[in-house]
Amino acid sequence: MTVDDKDPGRPGQRRRTRKAIVDATARLIEQGQTPTVADIADAADVSRRTVYLYFPTLEQLLIDATLGALSQANVDRVLELPELSDDVGARVEAVARALQSMSPDIERLGRTLIRLTVESGGAGDGDVPVLRGYRRVEWIERALAPLRDLVDEARFERLVSALAMVVGWEALIVQRDIRGLTAAEGEELSVWTARALVQATLAEAGADPSSFHASSTSQDDVKQA
Repeated sequence: MTVDDKDPGRPGQRRRTRKAIVDATARLIEQGQTPTVADIADAADVSRRTVYLYFPTLEQLLIDATLGALSQANVDRVLELPELSDDVGARVEAVARALQSMSPDIERLGRTLIRLTVESGGAGDGDVPVLRGYRRVEWIERALAPLRDLVDEARFERLVSALAMVVGWEALIVQRDIRGLTAAEGEELSVWTARALVQATLAEAGADPSSFHASSTSQDDVKQA
């Protein structure tokens, strides 16, 4: 049974459906295919209309899936380092570095993805907004996992939203195009801002400052392959 594309459902369900579509696309690409929308719909167990609700063009979907595949292993590797298991400061820094450290080719793909999502202007009928960055949100939530028992849900969700603003493609464009920063300067700025946001959230919640460790992740640990 395919996902009911007439009722996209709540945000959580929409996020899962979008993830299923992107993951299916990535699997097909990894198999050496150049998939069509029909191929992707079959692999994700959704209708073609559902695919188009989330991705108005095949190009946008293929770029999204490719970028995700390029980043996934790198982020997973740093978050699974044993020494970072309970060090939220280092975990957040690792994700920030992984997302801001990229080759010129990957940066060009990211800029193309942003252009396509902006130009699409929405899903057409308003049921499912065209979104990007769901993987970014998942990675930030994983990085912040040690904080879940230290802050309330509202503060946790606000922190996820705030971090999503300072790491990723949009932050990179501000750093490069508006502030004229080099790649290294932009990466350090994202790390500094991310750490400040985490510290501010802990202080506001009255959490034990020792929960934010002082260790730092080296750039080599998160260097893109």
